[in-house]
Amino acid sequence: MKILVINAGSSSLKYQLIDMDSMTVMAKGLCERINIEGSNLQHKNLIKGIEEKIVEKMESHADAIRMVLEALTNENYGVISSMEEIGAVGHRVVHGSEFFADSCVIDGKVMEALKMCIPVAPLHNPPNITGIEACEKNMPGVPQVAVFDTA
Repeated sequence: MKILVINAGSSSLKYQLIDMDSMTVMAKGLCERINIEGSNLQHKNLIKGIEEKIVEKMESHADAIRMVLEALTNENYGVISSMEEIGAVGHRVVHGSEFFADSCVIDGKVMEALKMCIPVAPLHNPPNITGIEACEKNMPGVPQVAVFDTA
């Protein structure tokens, strides 16, 4: 199984695609300057040793997720042939307040609780939520898991 790990910050997004069968990181990267002039994606295919820098306007973390998925499936520097190879997505979430003591599978109730936690992490929880929603939109049916710094 391949797991995509997402760490959405206030103006950045880091990611890794991990092959759990071989316990190897297949690709990793960083989207920088989200919603700031000069935004870019730095993608590394660790299987082939290829690095690619893509300079493109990213107005939101949803744009960053789209670019990450495009990079992972790119025929020249990607590491998978389709997003169907991704079996789950793990999201680092900064603050779960008193709602979450452990990691959890994300569903509608979890999303509502995450939105209620925005006041305790106003710079990070909104991008986390946007990233989760973008992954759900682009990979419907793929399990999404929240891993909390506060758990």
